[in-house]
Amino acid sequence: MKEYKFYKWETADVSPIGGEYKGIKNPRDMYDVLLKCWSIETCAPRLRDKWSTVNYTEGQCSITSFLIQDIFGGKVYGVPLPEGGYHCFNEVEGCVFDLTSEQFGDEKLEYTFNYEQFREEHLSNEDKKSRYELLKQKFEEVLG
Repeated sequence: MKEYKFYKWETADVSPIGGEYKGIKNPRDMYDVLLKCWSIETCAPRLRDKWSTVNYTEGQCSITSFLIQDIFGGKVYGVPLPEGGYHCFNEVEGCVFDLTSEQFGDEKLEYTFNYEQFREEHLSNEDKKSRYELLKQKFEEVLG
C-alpha cells in the first residue's frame, strides 16, 4: 500500500455515502485528488504566506473537512490552537483522520476531547464559503 503522511492514513478505511464521486473509495483516494486541487486560492488568506507546493495542506483544513463530510458523512471536529481558532479534522463511523495534518510538520496535535464544528458557522464567512466552493469545483473537475 502507498504510504501517506496525514494523520491516521493507515486506518482511513471508510467508504463514501453515495456513488456521486467515481474513483473515490476511501479518504486516501480523496487525498490523491486533493493534491491536484489545493492551491494558494483555496488557502486561508491569513496563511497564504506559508502556503507552497511543498506544503499543500497549509490553510486548507475547514474547507477540506466539510468536503470530506459531503462525501463520507460523519462529523467535523476542531483541535483548539494556541493562537486561537481550531484545526478541523474528520470522524466517520468512529474512524478519525486528518487529511490536512501535514501542515503542522512534526508537531503532534491532540485529537481527543475536541469540539464539533458546524458548516453553517464556518461557511457563513463569505471568504471561507467561496474557498470551499472553489475547492469542490476543482475536485469535481479533476474527477471528470
